Amino acid sequence: MSTAPSTVLSLAHVSRSYRDGETAVAALDDVSLDVAAGELVAVMGPSGAGKSTLLQIAGGLEPFDSGQLYVEGRSLGGASAGTLAEARRKSIGYVFQELNLIPTLTALENVTLPLELDGTGTREAARIGRDALADVGLPDVDRRFPDQLSGGQRQRVAIARALAGPRRLLLADEPTGALDSRTGEEVLKVLRERIDAGAAGVLVTHDSRHAAWADRIVFLRDGKIVDVTDGGRA
Repeated sequence: MSTAPSTVLSLAHVSRSYRDGETAVAALDDVSLDVAAGELVAVMGPSGAGKSTLLQIAGGLEPFDSGQLYVEGRSLGGASAGTLAEARRKSIGYVFQELNLIPTLTALENVTLPLELDGTGTREAARIGRDALADVGLPDVDRRFPDQLSGGQRQRVAIARALAGPRRLLLADEPTGALDSRTGEEVLKVLRERIDAGAAGVLVTHDSRHAAWADRIVFLRDGKIVDVTDGGRA
């Protein structure tokens, strides 16, 4: 399979099932989705529809049973743990629902860790990290630890970590869940600006106001894509 040059994420006929006792439950069923540079796709659907599973597979965080996954033209299906980790450092920024901040690292260290693991020098990583924190409205928290931050501030640190550096695929699982409406809109504006600058993004959300920032809205139900509509930015 070949992908168009501008395609950053390509899922082709991806299926993923879980065992529930003696029963196989399909989390994703033959899902295909391409996301191009400059495009933000919102994924909506009821609980259990497969939204988070789709995002985790796209981020190389969960295996799948069949199909193909490409990020920036590179096949990640069946890739080794080391290859997947490298892709997440270089190509994929991920905002987790659980945030997954490291409690023993400061806000700035949480943001810069993926950069430094990929070989960016400490001083340059700190500069990029401070810029990313400023972009999400946190210019003065770089020395604070996660337990010294509010829930909304921790959420924004997690978003800054995903946005820091050159990664061109941004995956966000309910990224504004802990934020008030005004701050949530500000964060989505930052995400949208990064997309407009040439990244590709997938946003899982329950909120139609947030989906309005997207170019397309994909609706999942029972692991299948049941509808695709234009978003507010299409």
